[in-house]
Amino acid sequence: MAVSSIYVNGIGAVSPAGWGVAPFRDALAKKQALPDQDLARPGFAQPLRYRHVPEPQPRPAFLATPRLRRTSPISQYATAAALEAIGSDCERVKAGELRLGIVFTVMSGCVNYSRRFYDETLCDPSTASPLVFPETVFNAPSSHIASLLGTKAINYTIVGDPGTFLQGLALAADWITNDRVDTCLVIGADEMDWLGTDAYRIFQPKIVLSDGAGAVYLGKKESPVRMDAVTNSHLFLQTQNRHCAALKMSLELPTTASDALLCDSTQNLIKLDAAENAAWQNWQGSRLSVKNVMGEGLMAAAAWQCVAAVDALQTGQFSQTNVSVVGCNQQAIGARFSSIVK
Repeated sequence: MAVSSIYVNGIGAVSPAGWGVAPFRDALAKKQALPDQDLARPGFAQPLRYRHVPEPQPRPAFLATPRLRRTSPISQYATAAALEAIGSDCERVKAGELRLGIVFTVMSGCVNYSRRFYDETLCDPSTASPLVFPETVFNAPSSHIASLLGTKAINYTIVGDPGTFLQGLALAADWITNDRVDTCLVIGADEMDWLGTDAYRIFQPKIVLSDGAGAVYLGKKESPVRMDAVTNSHLFLQTQNRHCAALKMSLELPTTASDALLCDSTQNLIKLDAAENAAWQNWQGSRLSVKNVMGEGLMAAAAWQCVAAVDALQTGQFSQTNVSVVGCNQQAIGARFSSIVK
């Protein structure tokens, strides 16, 4: 779908590179995979490998608020990315001057507290803490963010594969265009636990999982970066395999810019990347593979791709960027952003 007069008013990121867009940008510029870390797997001597978000230095002030003091990491990552993206508009939202919508997208969800809750229940149901349960639900992070910002506008949580983040961008654009909100935060986040990491080890042993969040703040206020389009969602079906879906997505994002950038979802795994590489085999511009540096962050990784695409425009490196997401089990979908030169 083409998007009319929707601008990117801010971006935010939490990643294995650190808290904020600046360390994220610096890590991508080096084009080197961040170091893996050990993740203990109960009952096994051999640890799992993943890339984890480091502890924030200094600790963000919002973590002292009652609602966020004991939340799961996914809520902390999502909140930090959201606050960075919204910037000074935070006060306008709290004052009721802006109707802020929130689209929170997630794949695995609050797995840390879910694992803890079921572990306690299985060990001894009589001592399992009911206080843990609210943090296991998928929309807990978006609820915390809305409460912190004081927004009463529409708030959706969408669960799906990584391509769902781009669906969230399209939904936010629709809300803004139809005056349901003034501005909208689109957030993608996931957190890691040994359960999910071990599951990926079984089916895709070469993938290095990671966690974090990314946020894109959209509105009608003109800014240096405009969101031009989000493609249709091309689903993986019996009648349409990953190659066909990826090709159809890429054909919806032609570009005439000589200095265009493609932010893809490949991760240097031949079989897994085959469909996306085939779809973009004729791409002549520059190319950035965020997952090669950050790891497979699931929904956060798709958000990172968009953050990287917007940041590349804001810093003047390119005039146009395409984002290509070939999801793990659901869809191929893309988006385009462009630089607005006055």
